[in-house]
Amino acid sequence: MRDLLPVLERWYAARVPFGLATVVSVSRSAPRGPGAAMAVGPDDEVVGSVSGGCVEGAVFDLAQEVVAESEARLATFGYSDEDAFAVGLTCGGEITVLVRPVTPETDPAFGAAAASVGAGEPVTVATVVDGPARRGAALAVWPEAVAGSLGDPGLDVAVTADARGELALGATGLRHYGPHGERREDSVSVFLHSFAPPPRMLVFGAIDYAAAVARIGAFLGYRVTVCDARPVFATPKRFPEGVEVVADWPHRYLRGTETDERTVICVLTHDPKFDVPLLEEALRRPAAYIGAMGSRRTHDDRRKRLVEAGLDETELSRLRSPLGLDLGARTPEEVAVSVAAEIVALRWGGSGVPLTATSGAIHAAGSA
Repeated sequence: MRDLLPVLERWYAARVPFGLATVVSVSRSAPRGPGAAMAVGPDDEVVGSVSGGCVEGAVFDLAQEVVAESEARLATFGYSDEDAFAVGLTCGGEITVLVRPVTPETDPAFGAAAASVGAGEPVTVATVVDGPARRGAALAVWPEAVAGSLGDPGLDVAVTADARGELALGATGLRHYGPHGERREDSVSVFLHSFAPPPRMLVFGAIDYAAAVARIGAFLGYRVTVCDARPVFATPKRFPEGVEVVADWPHRYLRGTETDERTVICVLTHDPKFDVPLLEEALRRPAAYIGAMGSRRTHDDRRKRLVEAGLDETELSRLRSPLGLDLGARTPEEVAVSVAAEIVALRWGGSGVPLTATSGAIHAAGSA
């Protein structure tokens, strides 16, 4: 979608209708993932791709029909052994594509959302895919603003909360609701397309707990890197697929790595020669969460060393040590759950207490 924007913005500014096709779900070995896009504009100009060539002809025809009828359509393309010459994916996968007409009248928020994407500003675009709501209706959600509507106030509120949660993780995918945003129903399908890179999770210390934390971090949508100064432990085969593994001194690696207000830093080394210089660096840079593993005695000793290194109380107050919520966790996997729970609670201002002990709304205003 980012590559298509210059052309789409030009068509939109000229108030020329165009058909925008977006992959909203895939299965098996589909060639493109959710969010892949193709557009058909004036003079049959085509930009983008939804399958790398397999079904583009059919999508082109569908986009023309959508523009002519000013009504969004949903189509699924797969491979049929019974009819090998039918339009489909030769790779054996399946994609579902939403094709909708875009004009300032049908999507008044498109221009502002496109401008944000082009400027590198985070925004999630929510689009109705199916159900008792207007297919193709769009809602643009920023961290502090909203534009457009899905046609129902309750649905807008529920989707806005989820869109901000997906935006925090740079995640894209389908969500399901009732017609008025009910959480326990699934009659309305909404595609949430987030335009933000996934946040980083930096795990230091290549131990068994690190593998479990890395796995749950990837599950939550983080781009995970594990770093350890010992090459014998910092090997990819010890960690889940897709996790980056680096052999380097932790503080040196962090010093050369960019972090931001969404970055999560988990220090699992619990060895002063590693974690004191590492935390000295971490506590003086932007991060959403900085946690360190260790016993109470380890924490007290580590804190003393950090004070001697010159850190003040404001900097030290950012440290979550021992890291994780009190779940009674024992195994690496259970500890990883407690760490993930603390990260989520800190992000959204959760109390960490059982919901049965609370009252009022479960999801605070503006949260996911």
